[in-house]
Amino acid sequence: MTAWLEIVGVGESEMPVLPSAEDIIGPKRLLDRLPAGHRLEPWRSPKLDLMLEQVMAHRGRPTVILASGDPMWFGIGATLARHLDAGEFRVHPHVSSFQLAAARLGWPLQHVTTLSLHGRPAELIQPHVAPGVRILALTTGAETPGYVARLLVARGYGRTRLTVLDNLSAPDERVQSAQAVGYGLTAGPFHVLAIDCVADAGAPLLAAVPGLPDEAFVTDGQLTKREVRAVSLARLSPYPGALLWDVGAGCGSIGIEWMRAARDTSALAFEREGERLQMIAVNAERLGVPTLQIVPGEVPDTLVGKPVPDAIFVGGGVADEPLFHACWTALRPGGRLVANAVTLDGEAALQARQSRLGGDLVRIEVSALDSIGAQRVMRPRMAVTQWAVSKP
Repeated sequence: MTAWLEIVGVGESEMPVLPSAEDIIGPKRLLDRLPAGHRLEPWRSPKLDLMLEQVMAHRGRPTVILASGDPMWFGIGATLARHLDAGEFRVHPHVSSFQLAAARLGWPLQHVTTLSLHGRPAELIQPHVAPGVRILALTTGAETPGYVARLLVARGYGRTRLTVLDNLSAPDERVQSAQAVGYGLTAGPFHVLAIDCVADAGAPLLAAVPGLPDEAFVTDGQLTKREVRAVSLARLSPYPGALLWDVGAGCGSIGIEWMRAARDTSALAFEREGERLQMIAVNAERLGVPTLQIVPGEVPDTLVGKPVPDAIFVGGGVADEPLFHACWTALRPGGRLVANAVTLDGEAALQARQSRLGGDLVRIEVSALDSIGAQRVMRPRMAVTQWAVSKP
């Protein structure tokens, strides 16, 4: 297959070196640097689906796309790679803005978390915020650093240092820093935001490892408790790119922790109660997974037509046989299903399914510190019977 598309990375102060092509697509600010004689086509929209449509209209005709920095690092090249065969395009990378920012700051890049907030919610930083963590983020617009600063202050990271790196490698490059608390810097439209996390005394530690404190969630009491939640997620085994169905999501804790645990995971939270739907949305935003998809309505009806899951957690309606059948049928071969029961009816249903389909059946019993008068005791919580199985 002959490549028809050349994706060329460009620095902020350089004239692009162009392969031979009939058409050149890119941001107007990059196209304006080119000499006359080329057929130039600015991006018609910043929306990815419309950009893809614009590129595909040139399919088979020699075409160049200009992009800032490294097109394969949160750039147009990474997007197109999901839709084109590898033989259809060639990439000519430039030094990325992440590399330039790390060089200016003296940060070893292998120890830095890199994110794109371009066209994405700034809350995506939340799963990565921890003492000593350094983050480099591409952003959308001049208002993003101030919004990130407010998120950090609310999280208990007001002493975190934010650095705005404008127009890296250009003649008007500017680097300025301030703490999150009292942040008042101005940023240009093309900048990288550097975040050097410093926790205030008493700031909660919300690690990506499953088992967040129960108080991290807004809940009406329908919450898979911390210890059981950690075990459940270990059984579900999140991995990059995998999709979870959280059936009977309650306040959304399982789906939220699934998405925090591995890169590019996704989850559908199925829940019928209106107040809980609102709680899921609040928890997902606060804990840094605003792209969690919330599906209202009655299961199993709402399961129909949804993307095939890699894993399913059943936290409600465990004894409902039509619901289980719908979940088991939808699960891909090799996928994992975990179901928790606290009632005798639910436990009996799990025992019957384990006898028929195999898997592991365990009882999880947790005791927590309490008191009787002046004496301290360990008070047992309600036992949970858990079935975990992989579909053949």
